Amino acid sequence: MDFEFTAEQEDFRQEVRDFLEDEIKKGTFRPMCDGWIQGFSWDFTKKVAGKGWLGITWPKQYGGLGRSHIDRLILTEEMLRYGAPSACHWFAERQIGRAIYVYGTEDQKQEILPKILKGEACIGLGMSEPEAGSDLAALKTNAVEDGADYIINGQKMWTSCARYMTHIYLVARTDPTAPKQKGISEFIINAKLPGITTRPTIDTTGSEAWGEVFFDNVRVNKKYLIGEKNRGFYQILNQLDYERSGIERLMGNYPLFEAIIKFSKETKRNGKPICEDPLIRNRLAQLQVEFEVGRMLIYRVVQVMERGKAPNVEAAIAKPFCTTFEQHLANIATDILGPFGQLWKESKYAPLMGMAAYSFLASKGYSLQAGTNEILKGIVATRGLGLPSTS
Repeated sequence: MDFEFTAEQEDFRQEVRDFLEDEIKKGTFRPMCDGWIQGFSWDFTKKVAGKGWLGITWPKQYGGLGRSHIDRLILTEEMLRYGAPSACHWFAERQIGRAIYVYGTEDQKQEILPKILKGEACIGLGMSEPEAGSDLAALKTNAVEDGADYIINGQKMWTSCARYMTHIYLVARTDPTAPKQKGISEFIINAKLPGITTRPTIDTTGSEAWGEVFFDNVRVNKKYLIGEKNRGFYQILNQLDYERSGIERLMGNYPLFEAIIKFSKETKRNGKPICEDPLIRNRLAQLQVEFEVGRMLIYRVVQVMERGKAPNVEAAIAKPFCTTFEQHLANIATDILGPFGQLWKESKYAPLMGMAAYSFLASKGYSLQAGTNEILKGIVATRGLGLPSTS
């Protein structure tokens, strides 16, 4: 099998690298872990939009470039490699834009898609709820028809980009009498509507990248219903494949991966680089092997997407493996750095800009985000291997 990229793809990768290195030199950003979900910079997002790199795989009739999923993967790999602050556009570009041009009305396409492409729409994901856990079908937020509108009441938890969102992608129950998977609908809503209140959710790292969102008799015009009423759950299943399959599940902490290898080569103990210690060398080698395997799993997902298919099982295989790698990376980096690895970036003694401490705490949630490992293993078992469901 030929794993080489085409000359055009290599040129594109170099173009992205040159852009990012130039922005770092200008002081636009400093590389960070989880920049795709923690790094909010409207300035950077507008620059990426100006390069035409938002929605590059979208059909041309919707403002995209119609380029390959491999091209998009190259772009996102480099964004993650350099720890770029991409959170203002990541979710809108990755999955919500696609949901709109696949299921949305022409009015929705004309209103929302240009804003995403211009870097003007930061879209939060209003999916998780208190007490529902990973069971999306257990949601209780409801949308009741009232003339030309829906009246929405309820609460969302762990809403990505809550502090910065201009819009919220919302999943709500529109038929309380239907079986729980069959009474759910999707909406795209202006986040500034009356009755919407956000409250930051502070995680173990001190981040406010997520938030609680409350809906108190929020009136939303029916034209913002995405797709078919009460069929939202089945539309979402397709969208989740794209959420789970991204290279960000593997490379979100790549700046730490690169930094700990460099640290091990440059730091000496008893006159020798610590990377020559067999225990450290073996653990770093294991990380490198896991990284390469994870990267191939992601490329397998993209090949499925290139054939026009949803990467359902392939994404369910790749995501747990990749997030496990990131947890291993956090643990090993912290072990190598010793007590100093527990220091936050604010400390002048913190090595590697405190990335190890951040990654160690943040990584505990990676196996929960976008579906728990247990749920994804169930997908592999039932949809991949054809085993009977226990539910």
